[in-house]
Amino acid sequence: MKIKNPNILAKTLHSFFDNYLPNLCGMSPHTILSYRDSLKLFLQFLSQRLQLSTTELTVDHIQTKEVIDFLDFLETDRENCIGTRNIRLSAIHGLFRYLGRDYPEYLDKSQRILNIPFKRSPTRAVGYLEFDEFDVVLKTIDRSNTFGRRDYALLSFMFNTGARAQEVVDLKVTDLQITKPYSVRLFGKGRKERICPLWSQTVKVLQEYLKDRNIDFRMPEPVFINHLKSPLTRFGIRYIMGKYVKLASNDMPSLKKKRLYPHSIRHSTAIHLLKSGVDLATISLWMGHNSVNTTNKYAVMDLEMKQKALEKAKPLSFIPSTKGKFNMSADIIQWLESL
Repeated sequence: MKIKNPNILAKTLHSFFDNYLPNLCGMSPHTILSYRDSLKLFLQFLSQRLQLSTTELTVDHIQTKEVIDFLDFLETDRENCIGTRNIRLSAIHGLFRYLGRDYPEYLDKSQRILNIPFKRSPTRAVGYLEFDEFDVVLKTIDRSNTFGRRDYALLSFMFNTGARAQEVVDLKVTDLQITKPYSVRLFGKGRKERICPLWSQTVKVLQEYLKDRNIDFRMPEPVFINHLKSPLTRFGIRYIMGKYVKLASNDMPSLKKKRLYPHSIRHSTAIHLLKSGVDLATISLWMGHNSVNTTNKYAVMDLEMKQKALEKAKPLSFIPSTKGKFNMSADIIQWLESL
């Protein structure tokens, strides 16, 4: 294979991550890291397949087939879900959209790769905790030690605010307002900032936990830390939640049937607010949604609310009818007109 412009791939990657994503696109550090991980996996896949070091790879080595084979590799060998596959493809699309803009000689190749479609996945029912289920989860936490008080404060805070796991990881002490009116400043997707109210009970458990750490509230220290005194990670939050859900399932068997993860607490918050009579517009602001249409999904996912709506609706009277009954000997046009 004739190698042209051997340094273009390296140059493009550097400017893509150093300037294009953070400055021109304004992407958050978290999103940029996701792109980095995706492209790193792709380059490692190419390197192994072509028996070349990653420093030897060029744009000419990347063909549509290699991208498609990489996506298949993710699903089969790495057993990634369709959502993860699509995230990896999004990063590749982003790189080649940028490449085609700066290097017209690769525009045709870029267009072919951009035409690789995202894969549709079946829509699953959103998992969430009922209020009494979440209450049982909290009661399983031993608050007689620092880590127990941390875990109780963590889950209580997440339920109060509906915060995403990454928002909790990024939370600093200086973002908390623990004098009235109680509130917290959260930074969501796209660096979107929102102020969320805190219940007095949430503030109390946060104060108990932070008192253990002798926190200076003027310093931007992370609110939730691990045993190494480093900020708690998303995986750490998932582990903590899973541990207590498993314990709580002994007293609340319904938990064993649910597929739960940290984002489920966010869904639980929205459902709890909806059941409490809070309007969708307010819930949308509370959750930091870009549009109230995103919040509408919570209005159709709760079985109890659906059942209550069904009970309020007047049922149709069932009257057997022979009108429109198909007779094999009848003219089919007459039958259709009789419907």
